[in-house]
Amino acid sequence: MDFTPLSRFIDRITSWRIPWAEVVVMYRNETVFRYRNGYADLEAKIPAVDRQIINLYSLTKILTCTAALQLVEKGFMLLDDPLSAYLPEYAEMTVKKTLPNGEITLDKAERPIRVRDLFCMTAGFSYNLGAPSLKEAVQRTEGRLTTREFAAALAKEPLLFEPGTRWNYSLCHDVLAALIEVVDGRRFSDYVRDEITGPLGMQDTGFRLSEEQRTRLAPQYEYDDSLGKPVRKEGNGFRIGTEFESGGAGLMSTVSDFTLFLNALANQGTSPEGVRILSPSGVDLMRTDHLTESMRADFSWVQLAGYGYGLGVRTHISKAASGSLSTLGEFGWSGAAGCLAIMDPAAQLTVMYAQHMMNNQEPYIHPRLKNIVYACL
Repeated sequence: MDFTPLSRFIDRITSWRIPWAEVVVMYRNETVFRYRNGYADLEAKIPAVDRQIINLYSLTKILTCTAALQLVEKGFMLLDDPLSAYLPEYAEMTVKKTLPNGEITLDKAERPIRVRDLFCMTAGFSYNLGAPSLKEAVQRTEGRLTTREFAAALAKEPLLFEPGTRWNYSLCHDVLAALIEVVDGRRFSDYVRDEITGPLGMQDTGFRLSEEQRTRLAPQYEYDDSLGKPVRKEGNGFRIGTEFESGGAGLMSTVSDFTLFLNALANQGTSPEGVRILSPSGVDLMRTDHLTESMRADFSWVQLAGYGYGLGVRTHISKAASGSLSTLGEFGWSGAAGCLAIMDPAAQLTVMYAQHMMNNQEPYIHPRLKNIVYACL
């Protein structure tokens, strides 16, 4: 294996627009390559270092879906269960429809939201964190909105379409976190710690930081197209309440920590040390394409051509459509600040790519990085 092209790619993008970048490649449970370059703090010229903490954003979704799938494996719920069996506020939903004359109507939903719709982004939700019911709930709780209160508030908003008929990237996994709380009885963060991060030894992964961990939180940037450079952009806008544990975008972690989790999934659900977080059958169900033909047109991001969508993850289904060197069945997801997870059980491969910049240049970086990794093996 020669990873020189991969290190050169990291050097190239960090001299282009990305303040810093890091990549870890694990093959057959061994770290065969790790490289970083650039400045974690551009203004002070402080290089990126090991153990720096970053916002994972939507990489959180993989872990949330893993947690929920554990409850499916244990028989606490089924994918086809109606969501209202656990969260009663979702029993009577309305669907916003636009008539040919432009008039907007609110009709009673004909189909129930099912548990699988939360996993698969097919419930009919939007990603509007400024929706009236959510804003009211934040104000009413004086900024201390909980995960369960978030889900109750979102249920008051009309759906964009009949559940199970289309795909839309949305707040589904935030509601999934609330579902986990109700089904299991523990707070979402406690469940995650007890069942996933704790057993895997992920000491720097969570929804809140200690004082010591705060000293290791990397500055966050956003690429400003008008200025042609990254500018500071601190905070996580997806955390709309101090007690809200966003299953869609709330986790913070380090590259080393999150690689432990990704590698367990790539290893069919079990870590090299024997810690099992999912069964092989559970991992296979997660990376099965769950899109119907009517949903496929909605899943149209350019960097995901040739991919389907499983239980919270992209999954590679067509080399001809993707033009990717990765194996069919390779799966993962990405985050708003540019992180990328690649898991491939067939190739026994795990890749964690990290950066910390919004307006993340993902359509350029991720497909190229993926091809370089597979070519280097």
